[in-house]
Amino acid sequence: MFETAELGRTISKADFKRAAPDMRQQLLELQDELHRNKRFSVVLLFAGVDGGGKGETVSLLNAWMDPRWLITRAYDDIGNSNSERPEFWKYWRDLPPRGRIGMFLSAWYTRPLLEKVHDKLDEASFIKQLERIAAFERALARDGTLILKFWMHLSREAQERRLKNLENDPLTAARVTERDWEHWRLYDKFIDTAEPLISRTNRGIAPWTVVEGTDANYRAITVTNILREAIERRFRETPQADEAASQPEPPVSVKNGKAKKGQSDVVEPANDAYETAKSITVLSSLNMAKKLEKQPYKERLLDLQARLHRLHLIAKAKNRSSVLLFEGPDAAGKGGAIRRINEALDARNYQVHGIAAPTDEELARHYLWRFWRRMPRDGYVTIFDRTWYGRVLVERIEGFANEDEWRRAYAEINEFEDQLIEHGTILVKYWIHITKDEQLARFKLREKTPYKRWKLTDEDWRNRDKWGQYEQAVNDLVQYTSTSTAPWTLVEGNDKRFARVKVVETYCRQLAEALDEPFD
Repeated sequence: MFETAELGRTISKADFKRAAPDMRQQLLELQDELHRNKRFSVVLLFAGVDGGGKGETVSLLNAWMDPRWLITRAYDDIGNSNSERPEFWKYWRDLPPRGRIGMFLSAWYTRPLLEKVHDKLDEASFIKQLERIAAFERALARDGTLILKFWMHLSREAQERRLKNLENDPLTAARVTERDWEHWRLYDKFIDTAEPLISRTNRGIAPWTVVEGTDANYRAITVTNILREAIERRFRETPQADEAASQPEPPVSVKNGKAKKGQSDVVEPANDAYETAKSITVLSSLNMAKKLEKQPYKERLLDLQARLHRLHLIAKAKNRSSVLLFEGPDAAGKGGAIRRINEALDARNYQVHGIAAPTDEELARHYLWRFWRRMPRDGYVTIFDRTWYGRVLVERIEGFANEDEWRRAYAEINEFEDQLIEHGTILVKYWIHITKDEQLARFKLREKTPYKRWKLTDEDWRNRDKWGQYEQAVNDLVQYTSTSTAPWTLVEGNDKRFARVKVVETYCRQLAEALDEPFD
């Protein structure tokens, strides 16, 4: 794989000086157009052997382009397995918005590479980490991000010369560490590990380029040419073509026994039996008559809150974080249930996020970005009132996400939640359900109650017209994202007292199980 990056390619200083001004001007013009139209973001990832010129290349790009619209990130805690959040949290946090270029050093490939070289990772675990990276890059690319990955390569002899030259220069001597020489001694293992790493993650949506790093001029022109051509190519792709590529197949209609594509005005007569059967969802099976009388409710709630308080303190001491998700129809009682949990927690240790329509800053990034950046540190609790499931609920039904976007979201969400659980986060997911009649009664009560009237909007009334669509979307949500490690808890919410007790008890039980503490 690396033979083509050990050919001794060079560009003379004179040729570089002639080419550089024009290249710089082209990059600035492309960067300006990118910033103005904000059609997509660019992610440049730099990896490779120590001394291969990764840092110098990033510095050159910062010097040649407008640094206001560049984001540069390097991570020096890659080897720290005791991070207070899931590993990919920091990468999601640092992603550039549309219209900007992000450059990443020592990023998501570094840990699996180092751990495999140092025999801390077996082959199966190594492949699993590469698959996680591929899923991460696929999610970004399908959201429109242009991803370019550069492996800066040196032969073993060239790397040795490079490190010695850096050591002998007073201005760069401090950059060479014993770790660099240790890696040089393990050169063959690095190359043997890098080959499958590149092969398994070299995709058209996130391609690798192996760059010969011996000559700084050749290295610079190679990287900048690839960047320029990739941005130009993306600009040539019309928005209409992008949209068409993401749309589902035209509808197939049946008339006179023949299938025809694209004739949405020709509708097969509805099959009443099928439609009736289809209307039965996981929510249909809930016993919405469940209720709890006032006195038993008070006694049970106080007991559960006391248990929750004790378990919360144990979780804090053990650095176990919790993420609680609340979804449900408007007026289902999510806020009231959240308050009953908060009453049992130390206010310094939890944060509630009410998720509304995304801001301009959030719309400029992948839809999961705004949730990744809100993940709690170890030992803390984060509660979401509305969540990332909006992608497959309101965005699906209201048309804010096309079919390709919301359908692929199930896998993206499962991958996201797997990372939280793998980190040790206790994940609890609630759908608090009420009937349509109960919702209407609560809406009318809100209209009459001054301090609740603000909660009721025209949108709440409009959503009632799509009740069946939402129930089907919830059925799909449970079908595709209620896993053995991250199950949904469906809460019968017509009776608020019953719902609140079930919510608190569910969290208590999951905490106790995760902490290996008794509950019953």
